[in-house]
Amino acid sequence: MSTYVTANPTTGVTDREFPGLKDDEVAGVAERSLAAYQNWRATDASERAAILSRTAEEYERRADELAAVITTEMGKPAKEAAGEVQLAADIYRWYAEHGPDLLTTEALDPQGAKASIVQVAPIGPLVGVMPWNYPYYQVARFVAPNLLAGNTVILKHASICAASSALMADILHDAGVPEDAYINVYASSDQIADMLAHNAVRGVSLTGSEKAGAAVAKVAAENLKKSVLELGGSDPFILLDSADMERTTKIAARARLSNAGQACNSPKRFIVLDELYDGFVDGVVKQFESTAVGDPADESTQMGPLSSLSARDTVAEQVETAAKQGATVRTGGKPMQRDGAFFEPTVLTDITPDMDAYSEEIFGPVAMIYKVASAEDAVALANDVEFGLSGSVWSGDIGKAEQVADRLDVGMAYVNEHGTTLPGLPFGGVKRSGYGRELGRWGMGEFVNTKLRRTASDQ
Repeated sequence: MSTYVTANPTTGVTDREFPGLKDDEVAGVAERSLAAYQNWRATDASERAAILSRTAEEYERRADELAAVITTEMGKPAKEAAGEVQLAADIYRWYAEHGPDLLTTEALDPQGAKASIVQVAPIGPLVGVMPWNYPYYQVARFVAPNLLAGNTVILKHASICAASSALMADILHDAGVPEDAYINVYASSDQIADMLAHNAVRGVSLTGSEKAGAAVAKVAAENLKKSVLELGGSDPFILLDSADMERTTKIAARARLSNAGQACNSPKRFIVLDELYDGFVDGVVKQFESTAVGDPADESTQMGPLSSLSARDTVAEQVETAAKQGATVRTGGKPMQRDGAFFEPTVLTDITPDMDAYSEEIFGPVAMIYKVASAEDAVALANDVEFGLSGSVWSGDIGKAEQVADRLDVGMAYVNEHGTTLPGLPFGGVKRSGYGRELGRWGMGEFVNTKLRRTASDQ
């Protein structure tokens, strides 16, 4: 049995402990979810949609409470926490409004029969393994489409998100989701593996590290269960030209330092044409050095701590290794001399392919800036990693920027913006960034049975 611990990364002090699931309870959870599935799938889609609509309303009604929990739990600045709560509400509302239409039976060309139709049906209990960096948003984009489709959910959140995961379960149940149609579990990795092996469970969605994704995908494959993975990223931000470098560097810094740099689709590699390079580096350094780092509960704070002391120490080790291997630290580079998991906003340059930082993901407030001679070189550098989540291209020439964006080997390419996520847009990557899609109609298609029914002519 594992224990979930909520520790405040602003102070480093343990806040609460939550007892974990017992090994002999794993099978029972799967069986409860299956029993609930029989009734939940039979509930009319319009009623399931109404429940999601009430869920969105509850998120908005309890927005201050929800935001405060993750500010304490994982150090998200108050304004960002409030924004995440609203985004989660928007996702539940989008599926409440659009989900039923995505379940509509489709009539095909009969092709010699009396009728050929395609029905959309749920597949059964699903396990969600969620990360700590966006505690509400990540859950909403998995839970909303699957509850609407008629699947039931067993949700295992990150161990530092015990309080927010309990609050989410309460809101869903208060909105009308049956107790066993959504089960929040404080489970270990081994217990999740056992759950995936249980006949009741039909699929799993994981957002997290490559290591965790590979482990879950292996167990799912061994048990012939569907899996969706959203893993890491080392997203490129390609700058082809700029009419206002101060504005460009402000956007770049804000995008990189959001959530203390702890976002899979954050722009981590800034690839800049050589004539723009010096101005861009100077501007980003200036922005990083002027960023207000402090207590995330303070409305004036622009960047809070990392999610934990161990997360901070991992970033510190990566930056130290980069410097030892020859990278230049333009600013920052060290843990801050204060309580909590704070790390200085850091800019690295002169990174070469033989350095660890070139190919790994740095999950913290660290910008890596590269100089290239041409758009062609920018594309080659952008694609020269094993990640492929998203990327962006910035230019006053939209046509040229779109041509470059179309050559990025990513799941999401943006022009003159980065990392935009909306309920109706697909989210997901390629290569080692995972597979499958969430959000929009694509998120409704991962864990459903697209069932053909064909009726021959009368005998």
